[in-house]
Amino acid sequence: MPQTILTIATSGQGLYEFTEEARRFVSGHGGEGLLTLFVRHTSCSLLIQENADPSVQDDLTRFLRRLVPPADDPSMRWITHDSEGPDDMPAHIKAALTPVSLSVPVNDGRLLLGTWQGIYLFEHRDRPHRRSVVLHLSR
Repeated sequence: MPQTILTIATSGQGLYEFTEEARRFVSGHGGEGLLTLFVRHTSCSLLIQENADPSVQDDLTRFLRRLVPPADDPSMRWITHDSEGPDDMPAHIKAALTPVSLSVPVNDGRLLLGTWQGIYLFEHRDRPHRRSVVLHLSR
């Protein structure tokens, strides 16, 4: 069963598409199966989302910021975990609300995504990170 680990560099909160990297991995192994993607971090997540209009990604990022503001916001005074700054615990909350693994069917070496679907890493921290995503193709 083929497996690889992608490293995705982020520059702050937002969505980072890596659909093409996943397509290349799957196409190199042909056949039918299921691609499982898993992010190895607790302050980011994975999404399958529209990739035609960038305003979708902007709106999702803004929505989660409104839903879970930074720890220095007065509404978040209850937070005790703040060892890495005001975006630390809110990032963990956002990751708890969004998926850390995804499954995508594969047929004839192709991802069976919809027309406007892309695969994204959703970074919830403010500063740059290098994130690891495991891609595992099972048959």
